[in-house]
Amino acid sequence: MIPCLVFDLETIPDAVALRTLNPEWQGLEDDAVIELALAARRESHGNDFLPLHLHKVVAIGCVFRDDNGFRVRSLGKEDDPEPVLLNGFFKTIERYTPRLISWNGSGFDLPVLHYRCLIHGVQAARYWDLGEDDRDFKFNNYIGRYHQRHIDLMDLLAKYNGRANAPLDDLAKLCGFPGKMGMDGSQVWKAWSQGQRAEVRAYCETDVVNTWLVYCRFRLMRGELDAQAYEAEIELVRNSLQQIEGEQWREYLELWQA
Repeated sequence: MIPCLVFDLETIPDAVALRTLNPEWQGLEDDAVIELALAARRESHGNDFLPLHLHKVVAIGCVFRDDNGFRVRSLGKEDDPEPVLLNGFFKTIERYTPRLISWNGSGFDLPVLHYRCLIHGVQAARYWDLGEDDRDFKFNNYIGRYHQRHIDLMDLLAKYNGRANAPLDDLAKLCGFPGKMGMDGSQVWKAWSQGQRAEVRAYCETDVVNTWLVYCRFRLMRGELDAQAYEAEIELVRNSLQQIEGEQWREYLELWQA
């Protein structure tokens, strides 16, 4: 089978970038800088969602599925600097050339990765190949919206119509899967600033499992899997999660069973 890499980012506001772009905030602590930036954003836009280039990546959750089975993990360690996480992600692409699968990856995750790699000087030659090095990439690469090397499942199911986008949490639950647990993206900064790094990474991991399960249902819908193959894939995920240590997986399986 084609190796598949499901991915999801968790981000926090980048205090260093905010100080660079707002010299008057030099000397302030990170928390103070971020609160000022969020307050300014709320006043100007009615929400505190910062522009994508000001998001610092603190966790990358991944499901990797290939002929060797199903694995889920967060890249790197809790205290790894951002460039280490970015390098880990793109080295996986360099090594395996997997099909990338995301939920809103085109709208959020990949643009954030582009900006952060640019800022840190992280190389990602395989990912950016548009056919210059590998002719197979000319008409099927990671960058083309309608290509198959990256499937943004939200974008595809909405027929590339932003007004038709649906939340992953809703779709996962409607398909009979657990959905989000513990927090959502808007709560990550608060949790991270309070030292709940393990909880943020655990939340990210459950989200990529939700995405993979919805993707399996999509494969059933489009006829790529028959009913028997679909059930076997779902059972593989369930059995794999039962073998992984972590309170989040016990809670996840209990929700799934319910």
